[in-house]
Amino acid sequence: MKRIYSLIAAAILLVVTTSAQAQESWSLQKCIDYALKNNIQIKQQVLNSEYYTNQLGQAKNNRLPNLNANFQNNTNFGRTVGADNTYLDINSNSTSGSLSSNITLWSGFTLKNSVKMADMDLRSTLEDLQKAKDDMMLNIAASYLEILFADELVTVAEDLQKITQLQIDRTGKLVEAGSLAKGSLLEIEAQFAREELNVVNAQNRLQLAYLALYQLLELPSTESFKVEKPVLPEIGANMSLMNTMDVFKNAVQIRPAVKGAEFKLESARAQLLVAKGNMMPSLSFGGNYYNFYNNKYTDYSGNKIAFSDQIKSNERYGFGFTLSVPIFNRYQAKTGVSNSQIQVENTELQLQSTKNLLRKDIEQAYTNAIAAFKRYVANQKTVISSKEAFRYTEEKFNVGMINSVEYNQSKNNLSAAQSDLLQAKYEYIFRTKILDFYNGKTIEL
Repeated sequence: MKRIYSLIAAAILLVVTTSAQAQESWSLQKCIDYALKNNIQIKQQVLNSEYYTNQLGQAKNNRLPNLNANFQNNTNFGRTVGADNTYLDINSNSTSGSLSSNITLWSGFTLKNSVKMADMDLRSTLEDLQKAKDDMMLNIAASYLEILFADELVTVAEDLQKITQLQIDRTGKLVEAGSLAKGSLLEIEAQFAREELNVVNAQNRLQLAYLALYQLLELPSTESFKVEKPVLPEIGANMSLMNTMDVFKNAVQIRPAVKGAEFKLESARAQLLVAKGNMMPSLSFGGNYYNFYNNKYTDYSGNKIAFSDQIKSNERYGFGFTLSVPIFNRYQAKTGVSNSQIQVENTELQLQSTKNLLRKDIEQAYTNAIAAFKRYVANQKTVISSKEAFRYTEEKFNVGMINSVEYNQSKNNLSAAQSDLLQAKYEYIFRTKILDFYNGKTIEL
């Protein structure tokens, strides 16, 4: 039976190994490039920027003159006045056409300010697009580091299990020789079972970390890959971080969230000028041309008037200026100004809130990085002492000076210290990457 289980385990291991070898290896940069190209939210932001590009183009085109043509054909039945001023019962068909053009010469600078508002809206949208890309890059970096962390936890759990397996073999021989009681072997075998569960839990955590990354990339889990394991920076006691205020001063100048909020404020101010312009008179210039033909028109002799003669006789054209002065419009213009002023004040608060949130994020990342660094340094010492304590405990256990409970406790302490060290390590790396990112550096591992 044991041989059958061994064959099944070997077959599963072979399949997993073959699958892993067949999987493509992706770097952090490849993950980021794929997400920026395929993520749905980013695609929506791209479409949004294209919409505001069209809005800006239309705002500029609104300064051009318009040109419209109208054609009309009517068929009339019943009594109508003839050329001799008598009523006749006839049917007639008439055709008319006109051309008209109009251009705004001045309207309280509403056209100019509308262009500025549309330009600011577009710039704000482009910054929103960049912010969506930045957020995606940070999320992918966090997910990527979580995979590396989970993978190392699997290695730690497997290494501890291997040590326990060696101890089971050694203890079994001592039990057979009568040097140790069988209870010691049973306790270590129970520890092996617990560590086997730890390995499974670590593997599940790794699988879930991969799943989170696949979902960020909008990639089905069936199209899986393995991440590349980069050479991570060494964490030493001489490492230092930039002051949070220095990072904030740089970040507030370059981060798209702040720049987008600034453009929104400029747009709101332009909207206020448009609203004020609507309270002013407007001046426009226009021209028109009109012509008419009726198939029943006759001269005083009763002869039908030819089409060419009617076209020459019926044409009308002209041009002129139109001055429109708003006098009373149910307070719509006044309400528009008031609402626009409220919007300006609201966007000013939004800009300040964005800056405050950025400062808080930087301070939080800095504090977390410092705390992670301190935990890493402390855990380094803990791991070293735990390894030495376990080595000493293992030697005493092998000669029967301590029982298996003390042995397992020492081993568990080593496992916990190694896990805490890894967690502090990856926490520190991620927080420092956030600070570098806020400071204008690209995310690299």
